[in-house]
Amino acid sequence: MKLWSGRFSKDVDSEVNDFNSSISFDGRLYKEDIEGSLAHAKMLGDCGIINRNESDKIISALNDLLKDIDAGKINFSVDAEDIHMNIETLLTERIGDSGKRLHTARSRNDQVALDIRLYMRKQTEEIITALRSLISEIIDKAKQTTDYVMPAYTHLQRAQPVTFAHYIMAYTWMLLRDISRFEDCKTRMNFSPLGAGALATTTYSIDREQTAQLLGFDGICENSIDAVSDRDFLIEFAAAASLTAMHLSRFSEEIILWCSSEFGFITLDDAYSTGSSIMPQKKNPDIAELVRGKTGRVYGSLFTLLTMMKGLPLAYNKDMQEDKEAVFNICDTLLMCLKIFTPMLKTMTINKKTLRAAAAKGFINATDCADYLVKKGVPFRDAYKSVGCLVRLCEETGKTLEDLTLEEYKTVSLLFEKDIYDAVNLENCVKERKVSGGPAPEAVLKQIKKAEAELNRKEHEK
Repeated sequence: MKLWSGRFSKDVDSEVNDFNSSISFDGRLYKEDIEGSLAHAKMLGDCGIINRNESDKIISALNDLLKDIDAGKINFSVDAEDIHMNIETLLTERIGDSGKRLHTARSRNDQVALDIRLYMRKQTEEIITALRSLISEIIDKAKQTTDYVMPAYTHLQRAQPVTFAHYIMAYTWMLLRDISRFEDCKTRMNFSPLGAGALATTTYSIDREQTAQLLGFDGICENSIDAVSDRDFLIEFAAAASLTAMHLSRFSEEIILWCSSEFGFITLDDAYSTGSSIMPQKKNPDIAELVRGKTGRVYGSLFTLLTMMKGLPLAYNKDMQEDKEAVFNICDTLLMCLKIFTPMLKTMTINKKTLRAAAAKGFINATDCADYLVKKGVPFRDAYKSVGCLVRLCEETGKTLEDLTLEEYKTVSLLFEKDIYDAVNLENCVKERKVSGGPAPEAVLKQIKKAEAELNRKEHEK
């Protein structure tokens, strides 16, 4: 019999029962549901709303129930609809009428709002931890490659020389921003809706602040209607997760390109590659491709949440049951991607010679050549045109700027002297970019130091 069956004269149709039930996915909230119920039972006893002995009895039985669920001794029932009613039913079976008193001064509306906040608080922490691990690995790779000269790109065309360290450090700063977004999200979700009831609190003299404190919240949701109807924190989490997934997808795209024969910048470890069923020579970057593909799943769940909430009047509506599968999908997908991406990055080999050979092509030192003339008093636009003529000459003769003779340089400007070869040397081009945030090894080392300090600061603020 349904716990809410008193109002109804006949049983719910079996197909309706299956359609309405959420235990197949919200069963994962059992720890949070019991955690919230323990705090609620203690508060009811402390406030004298139920007998202290009954409160203690409920608390003891809930702890025993948690152990049995953890041990795999409990099977949840579809007939009990959701995790909340499953726990209450199991509790009542064990301790009788005392179990029926647990739901005093509480509704499933504030209960589910509580459970999902508790769950997402833990998930957010786990994602932040995974992001920290990935950032640490990127920094370690950067420390090893501060002198690995490579081309950077615009429009996927070779543009200017940088180092591999500088290139991948860009992702460190993206992911550090992601951590900040998750931290902000966790701060805003860390308020307790428990005690809001269905939407208008209760006539019992409960202590909402006590349960909030017991559960580690920073305070209570100040408006009871907002408390049960708010899912902003889930949408904010989904938006933060979507940005992280996008960053992982961009990085995956780089890796997919870099390990192709056309680039050859990196070699993925065999443990993080796959082969072909028909082409024996193939070594495919399937892990990076899957990370790139799974980004769409995260985006889709964000839009599910936004669409679900956009037309709902206050307060709770059954539509909101759809929040869980969407946000669970985000958590599972993003954590899976982060946890596989980090060791993939750790085990990949960076091909220094191939990077340098690619940097030698594409005239990525052309800007430096123009700057050479500018430093001798030539207006930049005139210098730009002169170097453009040199590039055309190189293309016609199959040379690079480093191969041109001094006489060929002087055909466009008599200001060129032997020191032009130092100016267009790729290693020098990188070393001279010492500006803060630039690719010069000394600048990158400063950048790495700042990133490590930021990472440590975030760890200490946890």
